[in-house]
Amino acid sequence: MSIFRHEYRAYGGPLTPLWARLSVVVRYALAEAWSSRITTGLFTFAMLPVIVALVGIYLANNPLARMVIMRGSSIFEINAQFFARVLATQCWLALVVAAWVAPRLVCFEIADNALPILLSHPISRFGYVLGKFLALFAFLSMVTWIPCLMLFAYQGYSSPKPWTADNLQIAGGMLLGAILWSSLVSLLGLALSSWVKWRVVATGIIFAAVFVPAGVGGIITAVLRTRWGFLLNVPVMMTQVFQRLLGAPETMREDFRLPDTPIAVMLLLVCGVCVLMLNVRIRAREVVRG
Repeated sequence: MSIFRHEYRAYGGPLTPLWARLSVVVRYALAEAWSSRITTGLFTFAMLPVIVALVGIYLANNPLARMVIMRGSSIFEINAQFFARVLATQCWLALVVAAWVAPRLVCFEIADNALPILLSHPISRFGYVLGKFLALFAFLSMVTWIPCLMLFAYQGYSSPKPWTADNLQIAGGMLLGAILWSSLVSLLGLALSSWVKWRVVATGIIFAAVFVPAGVGGIITAVLRTRWGFLLNVPVMMTQVFQRLLGAPETMREDFRLPDTPIAVMLLLVCGVCVLMLNVRIRAREVVRG
């Protein structure tokens, strides 16, 4: 039979579930992230503070080891302030990891004009962005809240006194703070990477987006003598958030402390801008102006 006599019709067979289509994006994004030796090196480097904290917890709860190594002297107390430092350290290392991994997930596909091909498959723009977000969030989780909660569990196990039940706020604060930071960094990394076709440039822009406004906010605070300049300073804001979530003593002067509501509004505004940038950039077609 001639080709023009064939009657073509839409496919009527079983369709792949939506979650399975999303898992394909996540799986290949994680494979792309781990395909670089630099990624492995950064992940190993990010685990070094966790090992140091693990040794510190062991020494703080083992009198015999402290007697042999530290000659009986007490190094520090395992409390909310200790875990706030651990969480802050892991979150800033997660920023370094995200600055390298996020461009690898997006820049190559944009530079090769692969988005029209990818989005021609049965997956929406939202599913594509969500898959990349989940892959990066899962990667950052291995650096932030997962090792932090493992340290919390080890402290509860090794403490000679009942400790876990009295300090559940620390575990909840670390989990919520790490999820908040990982979500913010993932959105920021993907949004900025989607607008740059060169991976190295995207890495630098991610760092600049965090630290340049922080410098401007510091100048505003110093010149105008107001605390509201810290709303542009992500390190200061997140440090205060971590300390409040964990119930740790705040290190910032009382007149420089930011209320919770302005911090929440500022973080939501940043996330909204990132979502808008992704919505504008992630398209199934590219307009070329001659």
